[in-house]
Parts: sequence; C-alpha cells; structure tokens
Amino acid sequence: MTESIDTDIPARLDRLEWGKWHWLVVIALGITWILDGLEVTVVGSVGSVLEEHETLSLSASDVGLAGTAYIAGAIVGALLFGHLADLHGRKRLFFATLLFYAVASGATALSVNFATFAACRFFTGMGIGGEYAAINSAIDELIPARVRGKVDLAINGSYWVGAALGAVVSSVFLDPSVLGHRWGWRAAFGLGAVLSPAILAMRHFVPESPRWLMVHGRHREAAAIVRDIEENHAHRVENPAPLRSIRIAVGRRFGLSDVARIVLTQYRKRAVFCLSLMIAQAFFYNAIFFTYALTLTRFYGVLPEHVGAFVLPFALGNLLGPLVLGHFFDTLGRKKMIAFTYGASGLLLLLTGYLFDEGLLTSVTHAILWSASFFFASAAASSAYLTVSELFPLEIRALAIALFYAVGTGTGGLLAPVLFGKLIESGSRGALFAGYALAAALMVGAAAITSVLGVAAEGRALEDVAAPLSALDGES
Repeated sequence: MTESIDTDIPARLDRLEWGKWHWLVVIALGITWILDGLEVTVVGSVGSVLEEHETLSLSASDVGLAGTAYIAGAIVGALLFGHLADLHGRKRLFFATLLFYAVASGATALSVNFATFAACRFFTGMGIGGEYAAINSAIDELIPARVRGKVDLAINGSYWVGAALGAVVSSVFLDPSVLGHRWGWRAAFGLGAVLSPAILAMRHFVPESPRWLMVHGRHREAAAIVRDIEENHAHRVENPAPLRSIRIAVGRRFGLSDVARIVLTQYRKRAVFCLSLMIAQAFFYNAIFFTYALTLTRFYGVLPEHVGAFVLPFALGNLLGPLVLGHFFDTLGRKKMIAFTYGASGLLLLLTGYLFDEGLLTSVTHAILWSASFFFASAAASSAYLTVSELFPLEIRALAIALFYAVGTGTGGLLAPVLFGKLIESGSRGALFAGYALAAALMVGAAAITSVLGVAAEGRALEDVAAPLSALDGES
C-alpha cells in the first residue's frame, strides 16, 4: 500500500508576506544570472581583441564557435544537473554547479589557443546550465504565488547587471593604461571565479525546497523549514480562508523515460508552447549578443576598448524591461504580456535591421534601437523561463526546465553565434539584415503561438497550475 500524507506546505509558503528572507533567496540564488551576464558580455566585449596576434589570434568564426561551445556546455550541464536536482534536491546542486562554474571560469583566463579557450567555455557553460535548472526550480518553489511573475522576471533580468559589470570590467581592463589587450581579457574572464566564494557563503543560508522535501519522504524536515521561516523570517499574510491541503504519495521516483512520456502526452500543448518561447528567445539573444562587438567594430569602426560603452545602454534597456514590465505579468496576465513582449521585440529588431541595411544608422543610433528592442525582449526571455518552471509538475520541474532549455537553445542558440559570425565576416549588410529578419520572425511567431496555447498561471499556486505527479485524488 502506498504511504501518503496530507500537507499544507505549499499553501503556507504562498501565504507568506514578502520579507528579508525572500530577499536573501533572491540575492543568493539570483546571482546566477548576473554571472551568466558577466560571462557572455565579457566574451562579446573582448571578441575582437581575441582576434589579435598578441592574444589568441582567433577569427570572427572562431569567436562565434566559442560562443557555440559555451551554449553547448550549458545544454549538457542543464540536462545533467537538472536530472540530479530532481533526484537529490535543489540545494546540493546549486552548490555543485557554482563550484563547477568557478573552476571553469578561472581556467578560461589561462587559455593559450582556440582549443583550450573553447574547452573552458564549454565547461563554464556546463556550470551555468546546471544553475539554470536547479535554481529556477528552487526560486519558484520558495516565492509566494501572488508575486511569482514579477520576482521571477526581475531575477532573470538581473542577467543584465552582470552584463553591465562585464562591459565596465572589459573596458577598464582592456584600457592600455591599465592592463591592455594582452592581459586585460584574461583578468576579465577571471573575475567570475573571484566572485564565486562570496556567493557560496550566501547560499549556505538558503534551505532545501520544502516542496521537494515533501514528495521525497521528508515531510517532517519540510515542515520544520516552513515553521522556521514563519516564526523567524517572514510573517503570514492574514487570510480568513482555511489553508488548503493536498494528499501526496510519498517517495515516488520518475526516470527520464517517465519525464519524456509525461511531457509528450499529458502536457503536449504546453510542450509546444514552451518550445516556441525558448527557441525564439535563444536565437534572438545569441544571434545579437555573441556578435555585438564584432558588429560595432566591423561595420562602424568602434575601437575594441570602447565596445563596453555601447554595451552599457544595451544592458540598461535589458535590465529595465523586466523591472518595469514584470508587475503586469501578475496583473494583466501571462498570455497578454508574453505575446506583447515577444511581438514588440521582434518588430523593433526588424526595423533596426532595415535601417542598418539602408545605411541610415550610426553606431550610436544602432545601439539605441538595439536597446529599445531588447527592453521588451528581456522581459520576453525571462517570461520563457518563468513559463517552463510553472507549467510542469514538481517532481520533474528541474529536468523539464533543462529539457526545454536544451532543445530550445540547441535549436536556436547553437546555430545563432556561428551563423551571425559568418554573416558579419562576409561584410554584407544585406546578409546581416536577413539574419535579423529571421530572428524577428521567430519572436513574432512565438507571440502568435502564445495567443493560442498560453496558460493563465498568474496568482495561482504551482500545484494548481500543474498538480504534482505524486498527488492523490481529493483534497482535505
């Protein structure tokens, strides 16, 4: 006979007032996106420097391939660590993935040629990909339902704090009066490794997800964590309605074949919806950002040490998007806002591409239009991760995030840096405009799919959006 329990843990987590404890969770775990933004921006900002003889003598295609290696590593890391996060818990994995990242990032600074650089980028990506799966799960399982949308978008949008940091660091380190091109790029890549120990210390205070514990036969431990949060860290929101309980079958395990079967049968429409979002945003971002510096230096003659100054307004637009628009994902609703942000960013990029092809832009006006487009694209991309983490059951949440990240990024993200590296290398504005048009079409297409298949998850408990696989019929 299957052992079962009745639990009100999800309802107790959702009724908590926002407090200092939630801020700790957001900062300690959300730092992942800052690190990712730092990594991607550094390689984008120093891309043209890596072509120089005194550094690594890479070609534009090599820079694009290094970006592809990073994304490929992120895919592998997401699948590997995502599966382990569902099996062994969120907390163990977000320690392991950060350590993995720190070692690989530090090793990147010691690269001596394209092969070692690409290998280090692959392993750095593995750490970041693993972070995505474990930490997106943990954050959504700890944040109250009524603010989950804006909090999740703000956390994902913090990527651009890292991007701004990467832009500043790159500009400073590459300055001939500081370290110059020969050593500056190495110092920029080593920064992530230097920051990691402080982040590890912060994560020590973040508990295991009580939701994960309750379905793995550790309900007493889960209840103790929630009680500690209620008594010492966050007040309960006054609500006259009684707390809802759900009945859980304890200790059920789900393998990879179970996940594939569940996603492709029970959640098939949601799978199509999530894939459209992930593919579009992955291609859109990786196409532009991994070759950002190359576009500025090749077509506008911007000096490599000045690229960081152009990344800053771009990063600001991306950071403001989720912060300004995030509230509306909880009020106007997921479907309306996802469709709007995907559509708006695609159309603005198409306009940018057309004006670029016609020779009507300068480096400054091009950067301004990019910033406007990515104001909406940043909220859109953040909402893709939010959507995937909301729409699938607790027991397979981390692996579901990993699977959709892997397929979406593998389809859209791996191709984009190589393709755009080739387009830029051709020197043809028309060819690059065609690439922009493809990215725009994917975003507008995702907006259309959202209007048909989108799910109204705003304000709803995760267990209402997707019931746990361990849930038994009936509530108490």
